[in-house]
Amino acid sequence: MLVLTRKSSERVLIGDDIVVTVLEVRGDSSVRLGIEAPRDRRIQREEIVVEVADANRAAAADGVDETELLRLLGR
Repeated sequence: MLVLTRKSSERVLIGDDIVVTVLEVRGDSSVRLGIEAPRDRRIQREEIVVEVADANRAAAADGVDETELLRLLGR
């Protein structure tokens, strides 16, 4: 992991097409970042990705009745 110290309005370049700008630093606990990237790049908050993956695993573990699922889908 690369660890950097940046001040407000300073930037970090990732490759040729991603720019991360420090927009605001609030005390010792909060930093606002701006990310410029091509539209085809997915930028997601890790906690949301983890939450969705956990919900998907829980749904899969519920053991959905395949026959009922097909009936609901009209097949």
